Amino acid sequence: MRGVTRRLMLLDTASLYFRAYFGVPDSVRAPDGTPVNAVRGLLDFIDRLVKDHHPDDLVACMDADWRPQWRVDLIPSYKAHRVAVETETGPDEEEVPDTLSPQVPVIEDVLDALGIARVGVAGYEADDVIGTFTGRATGPVDIVTGDRDLYQLVDDERGVRVLYPLKGVGTLQLTDETWLREKYGVDGSGYADLALLRGDPSDGLPGVPGIGEKTAAKLLDAFGDLAGIMTAVDDPKSALTPSQRKRLDESRPYVALAPEVVRVAGDVPLPDVDTALPHTPRDPAALDALAARWGLGGSLQRLLTTLGT
Repeated sequence: MRGVTRRLMLLDTASLYFRAYFGVPDSVRAPDGTPVNAVRGLLDFIDRLVKDHHPDDLVACMDADWRPQWRVDLIPSYKAHRVAVETETGPDEEEVPDTLSPQVPVIEDVLDALGIARVGVAGYEADDVIGTFTGRATGPVDIVTGDRDLYQLVDDERGVRVLYPLKGVGTLQLTDETWLREKYGVDGSGYADLALLRGDPSDGLPGVPGIGEKTAAKLLDAFGDLAGIMTAVDDPKSALTPSQRKRLDESRPYVALAPEVVRVAGDVPLPDVDTALPHTPRDPAALDALAARWGLGGSLQRLLTTLGT
């Protein structure tokens, strides 16, 4: 970014437009009757986020691949239940509501015309793009997502926090290390280990049988991290119960592979983009055409006003 005083905001874009889609009635339509509830809802979200949090830089991070093959190779169940269509030549297609899919290209076109940086990298999820931008940032970072997996990036010392929408984006849970410790008993770096042990059915991660969230937190508190826990499995004098030792020992193949799946990548080859929050549209003519074609109305106008101030 451009110096320590600049605040970077990273949007988990799919997470937000899914929320917009389900939060805004599908009676919100373009002049031809096509639903545009996700498009307008996302524009309203961005407007509110910019008004309330004043980022200097903003990136809409995209899922170029929502289920990367390198993660599936490690844990085949990863997001398997969400596959709608398997493909041999590219990423599998995710199960998405029929009236949402056509809105995604419109969202991309509107963001591009506005001049809001939009970044997706082949072979990686938006989480990985967010992780890499976060690692490279020199100032504070606000990550806006409805995905708790990104709690692993929270870092008070670096000013990295997660803004988790509770109701729209007007009510956000400001997730810092204090909140994580109170809720889960871990800090940001420990959250990935907790998630790995606990498992996550929504992502097809089995976890360690019999190790729920509270037990995982206690084990991490006692032994420090995942490596410390697995070292304790081999130490007959450690404080693990017989059942914990047995379950962790039997789960060694999963525990060996899962960290690479659960932890967001920090080495994504990001393109060279201008992340500065635009004050005027990059392509006014294209934006006017999109506004007329899709009936973006007040949602777009409000955002343009906010960007211009």
